[in-house]
Amino acid sequence: MNPTRRLWWFRRLALAGALLAASVVVLGAWVRLTDAGLGCPDWPGCYGHVYPQAGTAQAVAGADVGAGAGSSFTRALHEMIHRYFATTLGIIIASLLVWAIRFRKDRDQPLTPVAILFAVVCAQGALGALTVTLLLTPLIVTAHLLGGLTTLGLLSWLAQAPQTRPLTPREQALKPLALIGTGVLLTQIALGGWTSTNYAAVACPDFPTCQQSWWPTMDYRDAYVLWRGLGVDYEGGVLANPARVAIHFTHRLGAIVAGGVLASLGILTLARAKHRRLRFAGALVALAVVVQISIGVATVHWGVPLVLATLHNAGAAFLVVSMVTLLRALWPVPPLGMVPLQRVDSPR
Repeated sequence: MNPTRRLWWFRRLALAGALLAASVVVLGAWVRLTDAGLGCPDWPGCYGHVYPQAGTAQAVAGADVGAGAGSSFTRALHEMIHRYFATTLGIIIASLLVWAIRFRKDRDQPLTPVAILFAVVCAQGALGALTVTLLLTPLIVTAHLLGGLTTLGLLSWLAQAPQTRPLTPREQALKPLALIGTGVLLTQIALGGWTSTNYAAVACPDFPTCQQSWWPTMDYRDAYVLWRGLGVDYEGGVLANPARVAIHFTHRLGAIVAGGVLASLGILTLARAKHRRLRFAGALVALAVVVQISIGVATVHWGVPLVLATLHNAGAAFLVVSMVTLLRALWPVPPLGMVPLQRVDSPR
């Protein structure tokens, strides 16, 4: 198999990994929103088994007030399905690393981003274990979400062929704006993760006001304490309502800023781009912003239903993929054969 064909298959495998990573992100949200994060109190198995056992779940649930065997088994099943998907994703990423090392001498075969991806997924496994053993500590769960979206972003980068057409000066000027947009997006995703992991999504049940006020009573002193020590069970949240309101309200303000920055970036890219691929990337970013804001407003308006809340996490994944698509189009590589000329001494 020639290097070009090998690279094609490498990108197809990365694409499969990206699709699976998106599924893992959505399944992780589903697990969290169905209160199944502690459905399996041990790791990596579930009550000591590879597959959750209904009988074991029944024995554990027997002492739980209001919790039946069916409920506990369903929660355990949700958690283990998420783990199965995550494990499969880890195998794909390990395969990508082996592939990249094996064919590292191929001209266009990426190695460094694959090594970074492998390190990220190893950290994700550790964070997944800590999520359970530290009883859904918000800092750990939020970091786990960020790691999952980072994994998705890196796989999306590897799945796309690099841009080879040189950029015009007007297109070059979009690069710093795209980096700023990426930073804004990551900050907003972190705020969203903190909102979800502190069970603050329902703290503002009305829109556009919050608690029937444009500036509700909020407790910022308690809202962003990152670490509260060991032994605290965070399932269901531990914060008082004013702190949750502060978290939710900040996430809304962040959505206004992030939405404005990213929508402006998408529109500006559409206006400046001369190449179809870059125009497509700009349109994708603008579309992702509209979709995510629409889902967010609908989620609040309809009382945070499970389906919409899960789709809100899918919208974050869509935003990440759209931004990676834009970054990939803004960082071209020289076409094959266009290498810097070296000085050759004339014969004497």
